Amino acid sequence: MQTITKSFTVHAIGADVVAQLRAKDDAGRTPGPFVDSEGGSLLRCCNRLSRPGERIVLASYSPLHRWATTTGKDPGAYDETGPVFLHAVPCDGPQDDGFPEDYRGLPRVLRAYDTNGHIVGGRVIDEGDMQPERAIDEVFADPQVAFIHARALLAGCFTFAIERATG
Repeated sequence: MQTITKSFTVHAIGADVVAQLRAKDDAGRTPGPFVDSEGGSLLRCCNRLSRPGERIVLASYSPLHRWATTTGKDPGAYDETGPVFLHAVPCDGPQDDGFPEDYRGLPRVLRAYDTNGHIVGGRVIDEGDMQPERAIDEVFADPQVAFIHARALLAGCFTFAIERATG
């Protein structure tokens, strides 16, 4: 019998932040809801792909800026704003805190940050890689890495945050 130890936790954008972004995003705009007729948009509120016909919004989000505000750190030039898809109305959030099943096989960049919010490395998850946990564990093998942001490979958009498991 083999025991599997969970080494990290995946975090979608929290419901309270999502509510703020729906009202006024981090670029100061009010996102307008629209119907995602084809589906397939990466929803950062629940870490799954949208389904055809769902109402969603596209909002600007500054994950490091929000992190810096709560921690008192200054990420400097690494503080950036980018687009994220969210449900237009509150949803139930993610089903669990592991790697999102809908995102397996999608290419991602794992951007590693230190305790000051500065980039200290990372790794690419290649398209078709169905076991991204290995890449995450490799990034966290560096003790300098405090947290990771998974981002889109081409556009660089924030997808979700990853922290070391506690306990």
